[in-house]
Amino acid sequence: MSALQDEALESASWDLEPLVERRGPAGVEDLLGQARERSAKFAERYRGRVAKLGAGELAEAMTDLGEISDIAGRAGSYAMLAFTLDTADPERGALIQRARELGAEIETLLLFFELEWNEAPDEHVDEVLADEALAFCRHHLRTLRRYRPHQLTEPEERILTETSVTGSSAFRRLFTELTSALRVDLPGTDEPASLEEALSRLQDTDRGRREQAAEAITAALRPGIRTRGYVFNTLAQDKSVKDRLRSYPHWLASRNLANEASDESVEALIEAVQSRYELARRWYRLKARLLGVDRLAYWDRMAPVGDSDERIPYSEAESIVLDCYSEFAPELGRTAREFFSGGYIDGPPRPGKRGGAFCSYTVPSAHPYVMLNYTSRPHDVLVMAHELGHGVHASLARPQGIFQFTTPLTLAETASIFGETIVLERLLERAPDAAGRLDLLAGSLDGAVAAVFRQVAMNRFEHAVHTERRERGELSTDRFGELWLATQGDLLGDSVDLADDYALWWSYVPHFMDTPGYVYAYAYGHLLALSVYRRYEEAGPDFVPSYLDLLKAGGSLPPEELGAIVGVDLSDPGFWSSGLDLIERQLEAAEAAAAEAGRT
Repeated sequence: MSALQDEALESASWDLEPLVERRGPAGVEDLLGQARERSAKFAERYRGRVAKLGAGELAEAMTDLGEISDIAGRAGSYAMLAFTLDTADPERGALIQRARELGAEIETLLLFFELEWNEAPDEHVDEVLADEALAFCRHHLRTLRRYRPHQLTEPEERILTETSVTGSSAFRRLFTELTSALRVDLPGTDEPASLEEALSRLQDTDRGRREQAAEAITAALRPGIRTRGYVFNTLAQDKSVKDRLRSYPHWLASRNLANEASDESVEALIEAVQSRYELARRWYRLKARLLGVDRLAYWDRMAPVGDSDERIPYSEAESIVLDCYSEFAPELGRTAREFFSGGYIDGPPRPGKRGGAFCSYTVPSAHPYVMLNYTSRPHDVLVMAHELGHGVHASLARPQGIFQFTTPLTLAETASIFGETIVLERLLERAPDAAGRLDLLAGSLDGAVAAVFRQVAMNRFEHAVHTERRERGELSTDRFGELWLATQGDLLGDSVDLADDYALWWSYVPHFMDTPGYVYAYAYGHLLALSVYRRYEEAGPDFVPSYLDLLKAGGSLPPEELGAIVGVDLSDPGFWSSGLDLIERQLEAAEAAAAEAGRT
């Protein structure tokens, strides 16, 4: 069954109206108007007094600030999600731009609060934060204090906030529109396909079709490469200027601070993964043997190792994921089911729709939303499980409130990878034979290599780009390609043939533009989740309550304390190796299954 014939998939669409009280785009402007008015009154009441507020009055101020953030967050989420569904629609583009402009006005009015809070003496801060009246925002307020060395004056902060609307955020929007508008002329199709649909062809069982898809993708990427390269250059320089003004010592420092991760811990992660690149190469060598080729081409990496062209209808994927979640913990299953029954999942790929998959937390007073581009391949079932992991994490953390329900990026993948692993393990148990287990393990290893090893290689690409942009100036598109091939080559070694055409493939990755430095968090989160899953293997059902407690804690505690809830020590130097060992265990299982199935 194709995605186009899947009625359940076609009916899986968002209902965004609850975000704006069913007032549509007009509700966005109305809610942001309310937030702006309340922000002005808030500034009148508290400007010049924040550093001296007692616990009771500070709690009142934070409650007001939380309500303002919630109102503005609802409006901003509606505009962003509506734009995601059709990035080619000028009305949606205008709406998100208007939301960003009004959001910047609100942020400007409220800038004084964080600046003044960070000027308060440490003794006063410790005294007021000890009061239970501030429990709902204690960790948030402590976290803000970490930005004191990088804080500018209020006039300077106002300028940066207001100009970002026509600066960095405008270029990020342009990149999204450019990549969403890409059309790929795939052989055998009547109309050009979206980039997402074309990339899914790289999972085709026929090697010739995979190669044709790769050639078509490269052809689609080539015409706009200079524009996308210019966007990347501009955003890299914008970041360089802001990092210099804020006295960040290197390009990744601000991301590490936001992730509540030390430079040392991130360096240890990158070094640990790089030191075991051979695991990725070992998998790709095995995969080459399974596919009957001497060496993989870059467009073979996501190929299935089985002979089946299996398609899994959307409703069947829903049943698989919900059954697995419910078997692990009924509360988890109930929470996941709400996404399907309430209009909180948008499933099918459509022209103009943003590629990939994500979960938007929105705000605690509203339900999270999950976006998929479901193409009915088995891998898409694990993508669904992954994004619903984010979704249940967001849902269970909603009682923490606006200030403390989101986690740092380094922990944001915990529930998603854990949920994906639950589904994988259940499917492995039901596999009829070694060949079936091999297919599942192959998909999991493809995902682990992509999430851990490839993301660290992408981090090395970003590092090279940002370093060279600062030291030598604007990069040519050829130079971007050289750095991309070099850093991917470091990972892949002799296990994959990287053709010159692959030099263009950096140019559709949104994270490089939207959230510089983000990608290592995938590796961090994946290895953390595997370590958490190991704890589950050791403790069995007794582990479930502590896992749910971890999700419900949201971002109310530092990462080390969140890890401690489930018995994981993030300060342990051997932590990264523990997660990598689990990947190696899966690789060994795949090697054994391949031998049992007579494939090697």
